[in-house]
Amino acid sequence: MLALILALEGLVQLGASFGAGIAAIGAGLGIGKIGSSAMEAIARQPEAAGDIRSNMIVIAALIEGVALFAVIVCLLAIFL
Repeated sequence: MLALILALEGLVQLGASFGAGIAAIGAGLGIGKIGSSAMEAIARQPEAAGDIRSNMIVIAALIEGVALFAVIVCLLAIFL
């Protein structure tokens, strides 16, 4: 019975580690896509650069917040 509990704890840690990694990769891809699209939009309309840049920063901050939340949930799964 103890071996089963230890094996399940190992699987929880493995799953949480994969979850944290996927969240970090997803956030990186999302912010890269936002940056790419924003630079393309600024190239097309240079006069709207300020609005585009501010919207890009807000959206990137929201993505970072979601990624941080996902990593914290994964850490709680490991340690609780």
